[in-house]
Amino acid sequence: MTQKTEGGDVRLAGISKTYGSFTAVHPLDLTVPQGSFFALLGASGCGKTTTLRMIAGLEDPSTGTVSLGDTDVTHLPPYKRPVNTVFQSYALFPHLDISENVAFGLRRRGIKSVKKQVDDMLDLVQLGQFAKRKPHQLSGGQQQRVAVARALINHPQVLLLDEPLGALDLKLRRQMQLELKRIQTEVGITFVHVTHDQEEAMTMADQVAVMNGGRVEQLGAPADLYENPKTTFVANFLGTSNLIEAEVASTTSDVVTVTCGGAKLKLPNARCQAQTATGDKLLVGVRPEKVSIAHADDADSIPDGRNRITGRITASSFIGVSTQFIVDSPACADFDVYVQNIERDSRLAPGAEVVLHWNPEHTFGLDADQAIDAGVQSVEDAS
Repeated sequence: MTQKTEGGDVRLAGISKTYGSFTAVHPLDLTVPQGSFFALLGASGCGKTTTLRMIAGLEDPSTGTVSLGDTDVTHLPPYKRPVNTVFQSYALFPHLDISENVAFGLRRRGIKSVKKQVDDMLDLVQLGQFAKRKPHQLSGGQQQRVAVARALINHPQVLLLDEPLGALDLKLRRQMQLELKRIQTEVGITFVHVTHDQEEAMTMADQVAVMNGGRVEQLGAPADLYENPKTTFVANFLGTSNLIEAEVASTTSDVVTVTCGGAKLKLPNARCQAQTATGDKLLVGVRPEKVSIAHADDADSIPDGRNRITGRITASSFIGVSTQFIVDSPACADFDVYVQNIERDSRLAPGAEVVLHWNPEHTFGLDADQAIDAGVQSVEDAS
């Protein structure tokens, strides 16, 4: 494990980047704790890669400073920073075998006896038996691990990963997520990982900075960002949220009661990110997997105290582990519900009248002045 440095391993203070009249990154302060796996997450053009490149020294910041430990590296060229970067294109040397690719950085620094270090590094990424192969003889995931080994052998203080799994297919990407997390835990080096893939960030990172329009929208542990989004962008960008336009009917120190489409819903006051005076508008949110769906004939069997709204199923999709229902309700036109496929009710089909119900504790409240669909991914965004 590397030695902890007071104040964090990577510190960005007031850092920004402008190109003419365009601001790619607005001034931001960010501390990445030493030895952590940190993700910069956001859609294309949000400023995450520019931020990473400023840490690497590949872009000069327009304002602010970059510090690694207690050292200000803002004006140091990339090769003088204790940082290595792994890109989406692995940039391996095709004419060198795997062990020589990994040894490249050491040899360039004039280190003669590299065999043990290279062998140890190939063992770390579980490629020892492939040492004599050429890059084209390896799969995409194996080439990715060679690129990581080649970067780590230089013992950087920080490893920067720029969309490193973007070129891999879904199954291999999921394997590599676990593999990268294992490697990071073993070596204890700070990893800063840029991705547009929410699942990737949530799977690997200890902390995630969700970026939007050159700003950090919210920073926190993956579970906290998912359960307690502070903005509609985060609620929609990380997974799916049902957001309901509602009006505050009453509020106590513990519970806020709202009305929407003829229904009354309750939510914890502590989970509201907005004013909750009577008559205020509020966006009330709940994740699709927190919601249960019952046929209207079974409405009497729903326990008391749960939030409930009525509606009609407009579509359903079987997705293996779960079924996704879309329900049209007076409270919300397209309400998503994900139900695990344990005991399937054949009555729950398009056209059926249903009651949706959930624990009020699973409800959150957001400022109604925001765009309700901010952060929703379109087909174009996902491509």
